[in-house]
Amino acid sequence: DYMFYFQGEIMSQKAVKRLYLMQVGSMPEYQIPIVCYLVQTEDGKNILIDSGLPEIIPEEGSDFENGQDVIEQLASLGLKPGDIDTVISTHYDLDHAGRHAAFTKAQYVVQRGHHLDAASNPRYAATRPQWDQPMDRIRLVDGDTELLPGLELIETSGHVPGHQSVLVWLPKTGAILLTVDAVPFSEGFTRDEQDDGSNPDAEAIRASTIKLLDLVEREHIGLVMFGHDQEQWETFKKAPEFYE
Repeated sequence: DYMFYFQGEIMSQKAVKRLYLMQVGSMPEYQIPIVCYLVQTEDGKNILIDSGLPEIIPEEGSDFENGQDVIEQLASLGLKPGDIDTVISTHYDLDHAGRHAAFTKAQYVVQRGHHLDAASNPRYAATRPQWDQPMDRIRLVDGDTELLPGLELIETSGHVPGHQSVLVWLPKTGAILLTVDAVPFSEGFTRDEQDDGSNPDAEAIRASTIKLLDLVEREHIGLVMFGHDQEQWETFKKAPEFYE
């Protein structure tokens, strides 16, 4: 009882109030949702996690299809791009960093290793006008980082170097882990070896998967949201509904 009470005391001090889920597009061929998240804090801050697809999808992104974009969805919550205080950038892929430049008053938070790699990596060239912001507006973090009470960044390289997942602590729901692309589908969230030898990044992906599995066990995380899992996504509350 005391432990519960004590944990309740800790939870009541968390600064995060709400989590919104937004689907901003899809990969129709694979029936994969493209998603962003919005965290709101008790003191009125708006923290966007990823920004979805670019307004005009380049040729190399022809598998993707835009839906109701992040700016429209924020508008339906009464928010303008200028109301976003922070953009947590999990990584600079086309479907995660496509609208970064719209948030002109935000600080961008990204893993240092990812930002440095992106500078010369052709993989991120198409989104460069979005993520290549003035350095005084980019906060580079190194590894796991508590951004504020109730919001933690978890370094999960593998999908790409310096990818980060996000752990959100909500007052009623408790802990929610957003794996993003570290574990895009629920079937990949396992300790079983799944390497068929075809993916050169398999070892790093596996290390990050096990890191997240250990985190879920250690922190008794009740809800894990995978980055692109259509079947799971259909079970969630989407904006304007929210988790609290």
